[in-house]
Amino acid sequence: MKGMVFTSFLEMVENKFSLSIVDQIIEGSDLPSGGSYTSVGTYHHNEMIQLIVQLSQRTSIPVTDLIITFGEYLFTQLTELHPQFLEENSTVFSFLQKVDSYIHVEVRKLYPGAELPAFEYDTSVEGTLIMIYRSSRPFADLAEGLINGCIQHYGEAINVVRENLEEGTAARFILSKAEVN
Repeated sequence: MKGMVFTSFLEMVENKFSLSIVDQIIEGSDLPSGGSYTSVGTYHHNEMIQLIVQLSQRTSIPVTDLIITFGEYLFTQLTELHPQFLEENSTVFSFLQKVDSYIHVEVRKLYPGAELPAFEYDTSVEGTLIMIYRSSRPFADLAEGLINGCIQHYGEAINVVRENLEEGTAARFILSKAEVN
């Protein structure tokens, strides 16, 4: 997992909770890296899991909620780092359909060796986008947060239903444009 994800997570924890909480979750985890992350480094995803579990224990916020919130936060970070990805698309559906075929290709150019999830898309139903997420890591919650962040960014009225296909490593997201009265 790229260090940029870790540095963004710790930044979110500091902003939403405190620097003291950042120190506590690092000290409470058994991290091979020692909790010292650089944005260009690569670290095992189990370190992220440990940090999130430690944060959950200290805040009494469920792990799932923390990961989804982090996904939303991470999306705002991505918009700042790579605004061209969003400027080239004017809707949630157009952006999300390019994640695998375009955005992940660009991410791999910036971060060679990045292990990214894969998506399958179905647009056969008018006003609906079905995305199937698959990853070797258990971060479907993170994908949900990123999708939520995308919806917030574009300000569209879209309902999201999630169906877990495999424990955290695969999920179906059904996005439907909401009826506006």
